[in-house]
Amino acid sequence: MQEEKPPRREREKLRQRQEMLAVALNLFSEKGYHNVSMHEVAERAEFAIGTLYKFFRNKEDLYKALIMEMAAEYHNALSSVLSRQGDILTILNDYISAKMGIFDGNLATLRLYFAETRGASFNIKAGLDKDIRKLYDKLVRQLALTLKKGIRENVLRKKDPYYMAVALEGITNAFLFYGLEDPDRHSYEANVSLIRDMFFKGVLAK
Repeated sequence: MQEEKPPRREREKLRQRQEMLAVALNLFSEKGYHNVSMHEVAERAEFAIGTLYKFFRNKEDLYKALIMEMAAEYHNALSSVLSRQGDILTILNDYISAKMGIFDGNLATLRLYFAETRGASFNIKAGLDKDIRKLYDKLVRQLALTLKKGIRENVLRKKDPYYMAVALEGITNAFLFYGLEDPDRHSYEANVSLIRDMFFKGVLAK
């Protein structure tokens, strides 16, 4: 059954919101969060300042929306992979590979997030990091359930599936963050087979 499209007015509002977020991302990336005003975002997006404030209460709210949208996209894409039925090793391999595509599609947002949240003066009153952490913890628990299924099927060793999930996340995220800083030298795509080998086989010589 085909899903019904939302009303035209809702589609237009969604389009406007996405345009505002895209412009804000470009400006924040060019100048840094603190050096951009709401008036500048509205002017670059070619909207009245009042229209911008209908969508976002202030610049902090705009920034939060930008980052949380990326976090939700990341969570939903990886959760979708883990929700598949079939061979556990195939699912885990697809999970490792899927991270690359998500990061590649959000490099500007990721660089902005890490650049700003590392600054001592940056503060998000509503607890953005806490909101992102909730999404991430939910994903790790889902990954642990997938690994637990692999243990029950005797595909994986009998170890604590939660800490196995933490280990897989640690390996993949480390490669992703190095790739974020220097993609030519530390390409995640080029290291996918190494990541799989290190997780599934370990590093001890046989």
